[in-house]
Amino acid sequence: MDTPSHTSCSEIQIQLWGWKWRSSYWFITFVVWLGIVTDLLVYSIGIPVVPFQLKELGYKDVASLTGWLLFAFLSSLILVTATIPVAIWSEKYDVRKLPLVIGVFILIGSQIMFMEAPTYWLMCLARVLQGIGSTMVWVVGLALLCDKTPPELVGRQLGIAMSGLSLGALVGPSVGGALYTRFGFRGPFIFGVIVAALDLAFRFLIIEDENARKLRSSTTEKPGNEIANENGPTIIGDDVNIQSRKILFVQVLCRLFRSHRALAAAFLTMVYGIIYSSQEPVISNHLNSVWGLNSSKVGLVPLGLSSLLSGWLADHQGASVVIIVTLILAVPWYVVMIIDGHLALFITAYACAYFFAYGVLSPLAVELASVARSIDDIGYAHVYGAFNLAYGIGTTIGPVIGGQMYDHITEGWLAICLLAVGLLVLSVAVTFFYVGDKPVAQIFIRHIRLL
Repeated sequence: MDTPSHTSCSEIQIQLWGWKWRSSYWFITFVVWLGIVTDLLVYSIGIPVVPFQLKELGYKDVASLTGWLLFAFLSSLILVTATIPVAIWSEKYDVRKLPLVIGVFILIGSQIMFMEAPTYWLMCLARVLQGIGSTMVWVVGLALLCDKTPPELVGRQLGIAMSGLSLGALVGPSVGGALYTRFGFRGPFIFGVIVAALDLAFRFLIIEDENARKLRSSTTEKPGNEIANENGPTIIGDDVNIQSRKILFVQVLCRLFRSHRALAAAFLTMVYGIIYSSQEPVISNHLNSVWGLNSSKVGLVPLGLSSLLSGWLADHQGASVVIIVTLILAVPWYVVMIIDGHLALFITAYACAYFFAYGVLSPLAVELASVARSIDDIGYAHVYGAFNLAYGIGTTIGPVIGGQMYDHITEGWLAICLLAVGLLVLSVAVTFFYVGDKPVAQIFIRHIRLL
């Protein structure tokens, strides 16, 4: 009776080439990193060129139109029809790979639609589809990474994966501007399709926990707990994911709303989305009007890579401390960005501002993973679904706010930068009192009482 089972496992081994490294948390980290790079690249590759294309098509008030176009990317339609169902599906049926693969196909289709769109409304529809595809990597990808990674290393691995965000945002506008100048409007989006196809190939290589466990059991006699430690934790020892399948999403929301840590993390994520996206629809016009940069030069403004460092520090110093430090260090650079004197000063301020702003994301992801482990029946896909919702709300209203302020306020760029400063200061206060198992305020008060 044992022979058929052994044969079945042998067949699986033959079919699943390289299953050890394909199911390891290092490979999952790479795939999620590549997925985030791809997502941000295809999202940002058109940002510096869309205003110029809209002008070519005869549209006016292009800053506002670009803002509404970015609004379509993570509009309320996407938040309701993509994030929530994906989070429920992924946790209830414990599926990770399939949503990730489907997401890339949607991403490729949306890029083709966008570059062929002859009208503004069709561009908006393509952005909606792109947002749905983007949901997969941010909800399911991060959940898969937390599934596979030992808890004490989550910050480091999330930092590595989320460093792809700043890389994609850096490469996208630069490549987009250059390709637009050389090949026209289709050039950047063809490049995006090629990168997405490469991402798809690696997502197909992922081996999920169920098959990996079968293969491990067929090649080793180790106890279950030892097996789980070879390539990271699996669902055998992960009560978070097992229990979360049995809970309704309404119950998930109720439990998250009762957690001050979850609410604080969601608020900070939303604020980051507002700050980041409020400048996107206007940065090209601002640089063009002040320094006369064309689309290719606009994309050359550098962004910093800080997720690696902040993720590693979050493992060792705590997420709340790292978040407070990065927020405080970002504030003065947003003030310097107001100055229109020298381009070199603006570029330096812009790079430093986003170096520290990006540093917030990895500790926030670590905090959400900790929230998932601390609340009964809450899974990783649930908390990263909430993360995507909060970020989606921020990036939904951010471009609209930025575009409207830039077009209708005399000193529009000044107003946008001051808005960022105010939100950063508010975020420091929220982090001080509410982020972490033991918030910084609680530790601070305890030390004062001991004096």
